[in-house]
Amino acid sequence: MRWERPRWGSMAELGSEALLIGAGGYAILMQIADPAVGRGVAAHSGFVRDPVGRLRNTLAYSYAVGCGTTEDVRRAVALVNAAHRAVRDDADGDRPAYDAVDPQLQLWVAATLWDAAVRMHEVVFGALDAEAADRIYAEWVALGTSLQMPAERWPADRAAFDRYWRAAVDRLTVTDEARSVADALLHPVAAPLWMRAALPLGRLATAGLLPPRLRREYGMPWGPRRRRRFLLLLAVTRLVYPLLPARIRHWPRDYCLGVLRGTRRARPAAA
Repeated sequence: MRWERPRWGSMAELGSEALLIGAGGYAILMQIADPAVGRGVAAHSGFVRDPVGRLRNTLAYSYAVGCGTTEDVRRAVALVNAAHRAVRDDADGDRPAYDAVDPQLQLWVAATLWDAAVRMHEVVFGALDAEAADRIYAEWVALGTSLQMPAERWPADRAAFDRYWRAAVDRLTVTDEARSVADALLHPVAAPLWMRAALPLGRLATAGLLPPRLRREYGMPWGPRRRRRFLLLLAVTRLVYPLLPARIRHWPRDYCLGVLRGTRRARPAAA
């Protein structure tokens, strides 16, 4: 089979690719490096007790909004809103307040998912075509507006997003709460065998994608040897991924949407 550089021209096409899950750890660690998000996730997230269910629910929302039907979006939004309705913590000393339906925090979460998707594509295949990137970026706002984020909060174009992103990243601080969540995410106790087997690669990808300052603040090991392993992982992915049939590359999307629609049973998180 001949290798060809993949070309994705819409949010539905790019968002369907299992490749993006490789940046999932990066996106979550960027999210919780915002102290308010880190506090809320540490207090209310299900990472520790049900890492598979937490991952499946997050993916189901993203797939519904990016690739699903109107009914998929309705179901996913209803589930997210029900989960978020009572998730609120008042400010406490130096600890910032957290409200799961705060539009500014929803903007940050949607922004991390956009940056993770673009970053994963760039490190494996290079930059998205500019026209396609503009089109996908304009569609990406739906990850926020499907909840409570007003559309005008989303930066107007990719240049405006880059300015927003740089300023937001400069303000990030990894707290003890964020480190605790990161440890539960990357070293879960209640995880099935398949997840535990994949975690070393997940930890390597997450560390390699993080900005050096945040990687240090999370206490993630890094050096020439791990960097070479990260680059090898990218090289293998670059060679193998485009050769995979669509049914494999899109299986996580189809599975999560099937569970959301009630046409597939959720697999138990058996150890």
